[in-house]
Amino acid sequence: MCGIVGWVDYDRDLTRERATAREMTRTMALRGPDDEGLWIDPHAALGHRRLAVIDVEGGVQPMSEGPATIVYSGETYNFDELRRDLEGRGHAFRTRSDTEVVLRAYLEWGAAAVERFNGMYAFAVWDRRTEELLLARDRMGIKPLYYAPTPHGVLFGSEPKAILANPLFDAEIDDEGVSEMLTNAKTPGHGVFRGMYEVVPGHTVTVSRRGVSDRTYWELSAREHTDDVPATVARVRELMEDIVRRQLISDVPLCTLLSGGLDSSALTALAGRALGAEPVRSFAVDFADETGGFVPDDLRETPDGPYVHDVAKHVGSDHADVVLSNDQLASPASMDSVLRARDLPAMGDMDSSLYLLFAEIRRHSTVALSGESADEVFGGYRWFHDPDAVAADAFPWSGAMLGAGLGLLDRTLRDRANAYERERYHEALTEVPHVPGADARERRMREICYLHLTRMVRMLLDRKDRMSMAVGLEVRVPFCDHRLVEYVFNTPWSHKTYDGREKSLLRGAVADVLPRSVVRRRKSPYPATQNPGYERMIRTRLEEVVADSSSPVLPYLDVGAVREALRRPMGAASLQPDRLPLERALALHDWLAAYRPRHVA
Repeated sequence: MCGIVGWVDYDRDLTRERATAREMTRTMALRGPDDEGLWIDPHAALGHRRLAVIDVEGGVQPMSEGPATIVYSGETYNFDELRRDLEGRGHAFRTRSDTEVVLRAYLEWGAAAVERFNGMYAFAVWDRRTEELLLARDRMGIKPLYYAPTPHGVLFGSEPKAILANPLFDAEIDDEGVSEMLTNAKTPGHGVFRGMYEVVPGHTVTVSRRGVSDRTYWELSAREHTDDVPATVARVRELMEDIVRRQLISDVPLCTLLSGGLDSSALTALAGRALGAEPVRSFAVDFADETGGFVPDDLRETPDGPYVHDVAKHVGSDHADVVLSNDQLASPASMDSVLRARDLPAMGDMDSSLYLLFAEIRRHSTVALSGESADEVFGGYRWFHDPDAVAADAFPWSGAMLGAGLGLLDRTLRDRANAYERERYHEALTEVPHVPGADARERRMREICYLHLTRMVRMLLDRKDRMSMAVGLEVRVPFCDHRLVEYVFNTPWSHKTYDGREKSLLRGAVADVLPRSVVRRRKSPYPATQNPGYERMIRTRLEEVVADSSSPVLPYLDVGAVREALRRPMGAASLQPDRLPLERALALHDWLAAYRPRHVA
C-alpha cells in the first residue's frame, strides 16, 4: 500500500520541475512511511511513497521496465497466477513484488491488463513509446485516485492534497462541489474541488497529447441466477474461503478488525482456520467510562464487547481491545489529523475513533482485514428491511442518521444540497441493470442493492482508506472481491432473506465457524461514544466558532439554528439526533479554516 502522485505536461520540461514534483510526492508521506521515489522524464514526473508489504527489499518504486514506468498503490491478490502466465510468455522477473507483475502485464496486454487483476489498486503507467499516461482504479473503488486536467496535461495523486500542492491547481469550490461534499450522494468521478475528478471505480483514464479519455472496464451487470438457496450458500462459503486465503498473503504482521458483528467475526474465524496453528491477531475498539453503562438505542441494541470476546475465545485469536477516551476523540490533534487525512470535513467521533484505533493497531501490525462492505453486498442495514425506506423516492439511507447532518446549514444551501441529492438519486437509477421478467419487488431491491454498491460503499471505503493510510496501515476489504460482489448482486432478494433476517446468505455460509451468540445477534453499526463528556467538548468548540465573527463557516450556517441547538439539553444516547449536526457544522468550519477554498459561482 502506498501513495502515488504525478504530473504530465506536454508543453514544458519537467526535469526542471523536480522541486514541485518532490513536494507533491511528500504530501503522501503518511501513506508511505518506508520509502520515497521520484522518476522524471521531459514530459512526465512520477512520485511514490511506499508502505512495504510484499517483497520489502525488491518492490521499490517508481519501477521501470523497457519503455514503461509505473507507480502503484494497493495489492493484486492473484499476482502469483499472473506471474506464472507471464513467465510462460517469456517474461523474466527481477523481484517478488506484485508491482512488477502489474507492470509486465501492462507490457503484455496494454490497458486491457486491468481486466485480469483481482485486488485493490490504483496505479499510473507512463509509456515512453506513445508518450501516454494510463491511470487505473480497482473495480469497487477501494483505493483512491484523483486527477485534474491542465491546459497541457494532467496532475494526479492518491489524495487531493497531492494535486493541491502543485501551483497549477487552485483550491476552488462551487455550489455543486459544496452539495457533493455535504450530502451522501457520492457521485462517481466527482472530486469536490472545482476541476478535480476521481478515476471512477472500474475505469481507466488515458492522457495523451490529444487530451483525456475515459474507459469502463468493469461494471455491475444483470445475470440470471440459477442456483437454489443451499447451492448459493455453499458458493458464498467457497468464495469467502478463497478470498480470505488470498488476502492473508503478507510479508509483514497482519491482523483482523473485530467488532463482534457477523461480518468481522466471519473474517476472523475464516482467517484463523486458514492460518492453522498460528493464531490470528484481532483488535476491537471500545470507549472509556462506558463499561456496564451502555444505553440501547434505535441503532444499537447491544454493546460490542461481549460478542467480541465470545469470538476471540471461540476462534482462539490473539486479541486486544483499544480503549479510547473523550480527550483523545475530541483533541485538536486528533481532529486535525483526521481533517488532513480526509481533505474534506470529517464525520465526528466516527472518524476520530477509527483513526485512533488504527494508530494503535499500527504499533503491532501493518495489514488488517476489515468486514467493511458486507452490509452493502448482503443487505445488512436496517433500511433494506424498512418498507418506508425501500419505497422512498430517495437514497434509502437519507432518512437515517447519515442524512441528519444538514439541519444547521443555511436554508438556501440546505435546499440546494437536498435538490442535488435528489438529482443524483434519479441519475443513479437510470444505470441499474435489470433481469428481464423480474417482478416489481425484485426490481426495486436490485435498485436498492445497486445504490449501495455504487454510492454508499464508496463513502465508507474512502473513510476507511484515509483513516488507515494516515497512520501507514493497510486495510484489506475481502467483501469487496468483485467475484463475490457480482455473484451476490445477481442473487434474488428472496435468497438474500431466506431465513427472514438480514444477511441470510452470509450467516448461512459461516454459522458453523462462529459462536451462537454472534450468529443470533442483530446488525449493529460502527460504535460511537455515549459519554456525554464528548458532546460537551463539541458544544464548547462550536460555541466559540459562532461567537467569532471572522469564522469562515458562518455564511454556510443558520447561526440562529446553531445557537438554538446549543441551548437545548444534551442527548442521552450514542449518535443522538442533536449531536451529528453539531459535529458536521464544526467539521465544515475546520475544513474551511484549514484549506481556505475560494467559493466560485
